[in-house]
Amino acid sequence: MKILTVNAGSSSLKFKLYEMPEEKVLISGTFERIGLPGGIYTIKLNGEKIKKEKDLKDHSIAVETLIQELIDNKVITSLDEIKGVGHRLVHGGEKYAHSVIIDDDVIKTVSDLSELAPLHNPANLIGVDAFKKNVPNALEVGCFDTAFHQTMAKKEFLYPVPYEWYEKYGVRKYGFHGMSHNYIANRTAEILNNPHARIISCHIGNGGSICAIKDGKSIDTSMGFTPNAGLMMGTRSGDIDATIIPYIMKKTGENLDDVINDLNKKSGYLGVSGVSSDSRDIEEAVADGNERAKLAQDMYVEKIVNYIAEYYLELGGADAIVFTAGVGENSASTRAAIINSLLPLGIKLDPEKNNVRGEEALISTDDSSVKVYVIPTDEEVMIARDTYKFIENK
Repeated sequence: MKILTVNAGSSSLKFKLYEMPEEKVLISGTFERIGLPGGIYTIKLNGEKIKKEKDLKDHSIAVETLIQELIDNKVITSLDEIKGVGHRLVHGGEKYAHSVIIDDDVIKTVSDLSELAPLHNPANLIGVDAFKKNVPNALEVGCFDTAFHQTMAKKEFLYPVPYEWYEKYGVRKYGFHGMSHNYIANRTAEILNNPHARIISCHIGNGGSICAIKDGKSIDTSMGFTPNAGLMMGTRSGDIDATIIPYIMKKTGENLDDVINDLNKKSGYLGVSGVSSDSRDIEEAVADGNERAKLAQDMYVEKIVNYIAEYYLELGGADAIVFTAGVGENSASTRAAIINSLLPLGIKLDPEKNNVRGEEALISTDDSSVKVYVIPTDEEVMIARDTYKFIENK
């Protein structure tokens, strides 16, 4: 059975086509600059990457092009072979603790929640609409980034603000990267042969979040009401004192939207270093003696260490710490700086084992108090699995 997974952004669309239940990736790719000049897309098939330029007026044109590529490359002979399309939907609020079949009610709810994820939910729905029009016979399934964190206790997800803010306006911690943390929870439990494992999942990339997991469930997570909470990230500030916002508005004359934009797009690695939002550029600048880049790296590591230590205590210890996503999977130096800071907890890194990029590995010493792993995440396979289950259970 062929299942298509989709992650639609405002000007982009990522996809993978799976043969299920084998979970074999048949073809994958990314469409970029949709609705903008200079549209391009990249297809990965049989280990080969093919890059093409095309005017991508809207998402429907991107989907039509995708379908034609599937047919031209003989991945499918008919649209009817695609039995399901699984969509990444960022914000499901409190309503969705699991993936759902997308119907009119789901579309309305996701649309209503757009004010909580204005950059993501509207774009996700554009993708849903494009596939409904172009692959009308496939079952459409929505998989929410927030769903995995619906198991958090109220004492963890509430903020110490007037309670009616939660009751009337939904102000609470929602958490994100849920599909990634869920994948890490499942895979780590398999490795440890322990479904009750206490896991600290470190999804660190340009965006980043830490998640405390026990019995396969999210206990706490660093991202909050929006993805700008928690860790310092590529361009996001993470946690700050809220009164900084009106102070900067008065000092600079910027309006609220300007300051929020600064906190989301001009802060983090980029804001502190003045160099880049990319950790690879930061590491190069540190090697060249750039003091602000070193400051940015030190701050980044410290924020991650603080959350790991907090969740270690919250879980009553840990069976595993897992690094995943772009930085977590690929930056040995960042992993080393983080784990070496956790030595007071008896957590020890094996430098030789840590010399890995993008592959599953145990990187702690034999006498470390906690096992430390690198595990490449796979959000798409989580979407494919959930979509397949709905089709099988129809």
